[in-house]
Amino acid sequence: MTQLARQLRDAHRAVAPLPAETRQRLIRHLLAITDLAKRDAGLAARRLDAFLADFQDGADVG
Repeated sequence: MTQLARQLRDAHRAVAPLPAETRQRLIRHLLAITDLAKRDAGLAARRLDAFLADFQDGADVG
């Protein structure tokens, strides 16, 4: 499993316990990053890093 795949898996696990509305919005964002990874892994990794930084800072990601 690649580092990007592990980070995406961990991000999905991190948003799982959130309230439904918030979780759905964040999962859509993560799915967009996952789709991007199929075409441009480097860009997807940068976007995921930004997503995780915002998420960990408590920002309203998305």
